Formats: sequence, C-alpha cells, structure tokens
Amino acid sequence: MEQSNLRLGIILMIATTFVFAMQDGISRYLAGEYNVFMIVMIRYWFFAAFVIFWAKANVGSIKKAASTHQPILQCLRGIILAVEICIMVLGFVLIGLIESLAIFTIYPLIIAALSGPILGERVGWRRSVAICIGFFGIIIILQPGYSVFSVYAIFPLCSAILFALYGLLTRYVARQDSAATSFFWTGIAGLVVTTLVGIFFWETMNSKDWMWMCLLCVTGAFGHFLLIKCYEVAEASGVQPFAYLQLVFGSALAMIVFGESLKLSTAIGSSIVILAGLYTLWREKIIKEN
Repeated sequence: MEQSNLRLGIILMIATTFVFAMQDGISRYLAGEYNVFMIVMIRYWFFAAFVIFWAKANVGSIKKAASTHQPILQCLRGIILAVEICIMVLGFVLIGLIESLAIFTIYPLIIAALSGPILGERVGWRRSVAICIGFFGIIIILQPGYSVFSVYAIFPLCSAILFALYGLLTRYVARQDSAATSFFWTGIAGLVVTTLVGIFFWETMNSKDWMWMCLLCVTGAFGHFLLIKCYEVAEASGVQPFAYLQLVFGSALAMIVFGESLKLSTAIGSSIVILAGLYTLWREKIIKEN
C-alpha cells in the first residue's frame, strides 16, 4: 500500500496510543492483583495467536514468515521485549502509571544516543544536545518528586533502555529480514520465554478478572493491528510524534481511575523530554531528506 495518507496515519496513531494506554491501565490493575509473570504470559498466548493468524493472512504461510537470516538476533529481540513488558508493568504497580510513562518517554532519545555505536549512524551535535536536554528532563522528573525519587524508578528507566535496544535491533535486522518476519519472531520468542517463566507463577483468577484479562489480550492485539495499518498508510516520521499521546491518555486514565496525581515536576520534566524527542525526530527526517 502506498504511504501517502498522512491524515489517516495520524488518526490511526492516535487510536493506537489510546488503545495502548487502556492496555497499560488494565495491566496495572491485574498486576496489582496477580503475579506479573502470569499476566504477561497469558497476554503473550493471545498475542502469539494473533501473530500466527496475521502471518497466514498476509504472508501466506508460517514457514515463510519465520524464514530469517538472523535467528539469534530475532529471538533476542523477542526476549528483550518480553522482559521489558514485565519490568514496565511492575513499574506501573510500584510507582504508578503517570511517573512510569513519563520516565519511559526517554526511550526515543536513548535510541538516538545508541544509534551511532550500534547502527553506525552519525549523530550530529544538534541531536547530541537534544539528547542531553532530554536526560535533564528525566532528572527533573526523578529528583524533586519524593514519591518518584525511590529505587522503584529504576523499573521504567530500565524498561525504556530495553525498549530502545529492542528498537535498535529491529532496525538492524530489517536490513536483511522483512517486517513480517520480525513481527512473527517478536510474538513467538516472547511466547516461549514468558511461558517458561510464567507457568511457575500461575494463580487462580476470578471470573471478573478473567474478563479484564481477555480485554487486555484484545487491546494488545488490536493496538498492534492499528499500528501496522498506521505504518502502511503513512511514513513513520510523519506519525511518530503523535505516539507521545500515550502519556497524555495514560495520565488521564491514572488520575480518573486510580486516583494518581500529576506533579508539577513530572509535567515539566516529561514536557522537556518530549520536546527533545520531537526535535531529534525532526533532525533525523531532515538528514534523511538531504
């Protein structure tokens, strides 16, 4: 499909961030009641089923979708993402959605910072300054707020680092493998590693929470479906800035449903991080065009 419909792409990205924010809220609730590893494991069961269905419908066969020149890197990508999700959900429970999502917004800047040593890309002084400013925003989020200034803040920070590494590896394997192949291995590798761990933490879940669990699985698959469609109709550089709306939607949900409060330091710090991230995206687009 030709990538030309920017307006539709923006709408799909906004819808994607809303669905993912709802997914984060459900994850926060369930992980507060049950073991995180079990929750993520069940989520991956459904996600892997979605990946297999999508592979058959869009690639033609599972064998074709699984064909890769880099099996170790593809498995590593899937494992890293699964671990990242577990750590992030733990962060939701320990310090809340708002602070976790605010800290997590640093991941595009981490990608920009590591794109040089990992991908061999040139990072000019302008993007380097923006990266430093973004990390200053994280310091503002962490330092002044007493509830955030704790050892638990390491969870969303580690999650951001892992997600950035996942993103960089995704770019790297894309040099030889198709997006469909990477998507397939993301689901299958995550399924294996979460099942190997999560099965030992099984807990009995009541019928009401099974309903929420099913909704979590559906939002996860639907969110990825929307994201795939988004990138089919529009260039990533045109829609990526709207991905930051996940912080807005997630924060609203946290305040309305979980009674969390938005601290001034968190608002200022996350704004700085987002502006720095938007600038790096803009510079990257300018460099590619030239």
